[in-house]
Amino acid sequence: MSWKEHILKFCKDAQFFSGAKRHEIQKVEADLGVRLPEDLVTLLQESNGVEGQYGLGLIWPLDRIVRENKYFRENPDFATMYMPFDPLLFFADAGNGDLFAYTIQAGEIRRPDVFVWSHEEDSRTCCAPSLSMYLERWLSGELLL
Repeated sequence: MSWKEHILKFCKDAQFFSGAKRHEIQKVEADLGVRLPEDLVTLLQESNGVEGQYGLGLIWPLDRIVRENKYFRENPDFATMYMPFDPLLFFADAGNGDLFAYTIQAGEIRRPDVFVWSHEEDSRTCCAPSLSMYLERWLSGELLL
């Protein structure tokens, strides 16, 4: 089953875009210093970003993945407000300020779990064991923030 088919099972009004090229993904990996997980790569190759109802960023396009991760990692004010963001790779938002991420260890995503970062508490909580389950739980309403 394709990523589009999987997402459409839970979100009939999802918007898809032209897929990212491998060289674009490699540039993002170089810019952020991390190899993207294969599930995210295959999804982005199918659709460079996925929007849900009201423009919710279910999966950000590559340019936003770079922009948001650099913003959180490089903002000097955040260094005193939050734990470091270097161990996270943000790729989606909940529409309320919370963000979804993978964890990074030594420049790699070593586990497929998806975490949610709470902007109010600065907590990082595992919310799904995979990208597929994140989408299923988030779009079915099982995952509540």
